[in-house]
Amino acid sequence: MKRATRTLLATALVLGVAAGPTALSPAVAATAPAAAATTSPDLSSVLAGLPRADATAALVRVGGTEGSWAGSAGVRDLESGAPADPGGRFRVGSVTKVFTAATVLRLAEEGRIDLDRTARSYLPELVPGRYATVTVRQLLDHTHGIPAADLPGETVEEWYAHRFDVHEPEELVRAATAKPREFRPGTRQHYLNIGYTIAGLIVERVTGDAYEHQVERLVLRPLGLRDTYFPGREAGIRGPYNHGYQVMRLADGSTGLRDVSVWRVTEAWAAGDLISTTADLECFIRALFAGRVVRGPLLEEMFTLPKVVDFTSGAPAAYSAGLSVKKLGGREVWGKTGGRWGFNAAVSSTRRGERTLVYGVNATDAKGEGMNRTALELMLATYGLPSE
Repeated sequence: MKRATRTLLATALVLGVAAGPTALSPAVAATAPAAAATTSPDLSSVLAGLPRADATAALVRVGGTEGSWAGSAGVRDLESGAPADPGGRFRVGSVTKVFTAATVLRLAEEGRIDLDRTARSYLPELVPGRYATVTVRQLLDHTHGIPAADLPGETVEEWYAHRFDVHEPEELVRAATAKPREFRPGTRQHYLNIGYTIAGLIVERVTGDAYEHQVERLVLRPLGLRDTYFPGREAGIRGPYNHGYQVMRLADGSTGLRDVSVWRVTEAWAAGDLISTTADLECFIRALFAGRVVRGPLLEEMFTLPKVVDFTSGAPAAYSAGLSVKKLGGREVWGKTGGRWGFNAAVSSTRRGERTLVYGVNATDAKGEGMNRTALELMLATYGLPSE
């Protein structure tokens, strides 16, 4: 690690431990004051601590009928220390699922997919008899009971060593469906990627076209989302972006940050490989909630929770078709978070679009056990504290 990198990392670690969110720093760029008086701490104060131990950069946009605000903070990369690019692209992880669900629902609107039809009826060569009753709707709301496919590695260091592996979606489905089911379909909810991998393959089967092309046709092009794309087998990020770093064990045995911006994500595919910007994501979530992407009763699928409990916790189901819900500041907030190594992302909104939040956080603990500190503070600053 070069001296400049070590110096900036040391500064970030000190900031993360010693500096709370107080005043604006030169690394923060903001436009339009935050309109909501209920945010605590305010958004610019959350960003003022960057870079710090948990994140090297963050891009944020708040919108809706209650007012708008946009800001960025941190650094583009640890080598140069240049300010973060507010228009930079980033990996959105499982936010991809919202795009996939919207595409499936649009195809249902076109009469090409039936949500109550079984996945096996569309993909008889891939979905075996033990999963014969799993429906398309159950794929989207995670009540299918199909376990995850096994991937090589158990630690971030081992996964990093496999970062250029190529995983075909059909191989992932065969590996997952070869296992016994976790529960009878429709009786529990277990959030996993595999349902969306199968959904992506169903999109291809009914259209005779690539899943990516159908998302472009039905969502990206109509909304003019020119900075959103599927990388496929590309390991890098096209155009401007802020580098993502992950804490891990380094070659010399020490623990530090490694640049993980270049990473092939074929195992995520329709469940998590999209790349976008905060501007594009804000446009998408506002259009989606306004009924300009999915319309009528099919849009309600995205705001309807299955009446089952979570497979691991026993809590009521929190995921619908593509979205999840939390009660913050006394009202329901619907949206989706996502994580890839070095990157956290989120889209969220109140049901009628009074307040939206989009962020891309260059998290050093992405895909960790708990929610990233910066991401959590942004969510709470936008909507308020969790409530019953």
